[in-house]
Amino acid sequence: MSTLLLEIVTPERKVYAQEVNMVSVKGADGELGILPNHIPLVTPLRIAPVIVKKNGETEKIAVSGGFIEIRKDKVVILAESAELASDIDIARAEAAKKRAEERLAAKQSDIDTVRAELALQRALNRININK
Repeated sequence: MSTLLLEIVTPERKVYAQEVNMVSVKGADGELGILPNHIPLVTPLRIAPVIVKKNGETEKIAVSGGFIEIRKDKVVILAESAELASDIDIARAEAAKKRAEERLAAKQSDIDTVRAELALQRALNRININK
């Protein structure tokens, strides 16, 4: 079966670099399934898991926004942050979710609701890839 190289890079480090069979992401305009020899494309990403299929196994990586560049034999994700499921501290993610929900429920004028909503999305993304 043919493969393509997937690289996930954040400002701090390279999180992932492996040959894979398929990559699935949520772009700005919807979900994309990427196989080897895909047409070239660049698009922004939503806060959502990246699903990787490799040798019959599925792996999820929590990605918080960024961009994806697709070439016929390589996919590069430039992410604001990215974490493998094994690296996520679930208790910390649950605490972040609770804080964001409390901020949104308070509806105080000094609360930045967009920031709280994004924090909630990131926390839910981190929690859900471990389920």
